[in-house]
Amino acid sequence: MAYTDIDKPSDYFNTKLYTGTGSSNSITGIGFAPDWVWIKNRGASAHHMLFDKVRDATKSLYSNLTDAETTVSGHVTSFDSDGFTLGDNSGKGSTNGNTETYASWNWLGANGTASNSDGSITSSVSASTDAGFSIVSYTGTGSAATVGHSLGVKPSAIFIKNRSSISDWCVYFGTLGATKYLELSNTNAAGTSANTFNNTEPTSSVFTVNTSSIVNTSGDDYIAYCFAEKQGYSKFGSYIGNGNADGTFIYLGFKPAFVIAKESSEARDWQLWDNKRLGYNASGGNKNLIPNKTDVEDTYADIDILSNGFKLRNSSAADNKVSQTYIYMAFAEAPFVTSTGIPTCAR
Repeated sequence: MAYTDIDKPSDYFNTKLYTGTGSSNSITGIGFAPDWVWIKNRGASAHHMLFDKVRDATKSLYSNLTDAETTVSGHVTSFDSDGFTLGDNSGKGSTNGNTETYASWNWLGANGTASNSDGSITSSVSASTDAGFSIVSYTGTGSAATVGHSLGVKPSAIFIKNRSSISDWCVYFGTLGATKYLELSNTNAAGTSANTFNNTEPTSSVFTVNTSSIVNTSGDDYIAYCFAEKQGYSKFGSYIGNGNADGTFIYLGFKPAFVIAKESSEARDWQLWDNKRLGYNASGGNKNLIPNKTDVEDTYADIDILSNGFKLRNSSAADNKVSQTYIYMAFAEAPFVTSTGIPTCAR
């Protein structure tokens, strides 16, 4: 059996950096038609803005806010065959300010939606089973229910947001289990509640939601971003910090293009790195952004990106406090070994 079925991860996930123009701006070079686009201004305090095809290009959510879905003008105006188009940047946040620099993170789904009746709630889903990613839209019932995700395997992580009401993001993470949840929009440690996932692990066809407003208010609309692990392309796990600049090494089985980490045992910020904002290992390299804040990117050398994983390079409590547990999700730039047996080298 081949080590990986995905020799070119950038066919499914890609980071694209761009400079704003303040007027119509076609962002190309992503390599596919994205279904989910996450944008952050790198050099100015601004919201993380999230757009997807299931909800429509003009509707935004914010990873750092509890706000309901907002219809915005002047941001993403269309999803295109090789990227997306931006308008004149009016409305909340910033995606296209003149001469401003931005990072966008882009995922491929199905480039279309299908109805899913596997759960007690019928959902609308855009799913790439090859990449283990689906976007799921559903309407809450206010009582324990199941929702189909179309991945065909058990999800490793699920990010859920109430689109209709002010509410925290709710995150299921496989290493924590269905008795616990995290909130992308704040720093809280993992909480314990049966009211989120009903203490029920997701299956290969559905995930379970209970009565909490962050996952299942009657009549409210929700969006869920679901991920399943794919060898050589994506990995979801946890590590223990050592509080040392010669930090913990996390084996992934691929050279990472994108990493998010969060301490689950104490209140800490979420951390986000990618392979394009410098992308190689040097003092001040691999710059960090914080999904739960509007902060500009930092200048710390937080991690080294390696051919088979990443290594912490600081003693900060944000990502490497001694004896503390951190969860992470990562997507590949290249598999450690391709399906034809060719190894990947670090830069």
